[in-house]
Amino acid sequence: MEEIAYGEGDKVQVKKPHPCGSKVWEIIRWGADVRLKCQGCGREVLVPREKFRKMVRSRLREN
Repeated sequence: MEEIAYGEGDKVQVKKPHPCGSKVWEIIRWGADVRLKCQGCGREVLVPREKFRKMVRSRLREN
C-alpha cells in the first residue's frame, strides 16, 4: 500500500466525528506529533503520527 504524503495546510477527513460534529481537520504542524485544528469549532489537538495515520480516512482536495 502506497504511503500518502501529508503536509501543513492539508485538510483531512477522519473516521470518527469530533464532539462538535465535524469530521474535517486541518494539519497545523507535521512532525513526530501532528497538530490538528478542527474546522467545525477551532479546537487544536496534538496526536502522535501513528495515531493520526489510524484515524484519518482521506485527504480532501481543494478546488
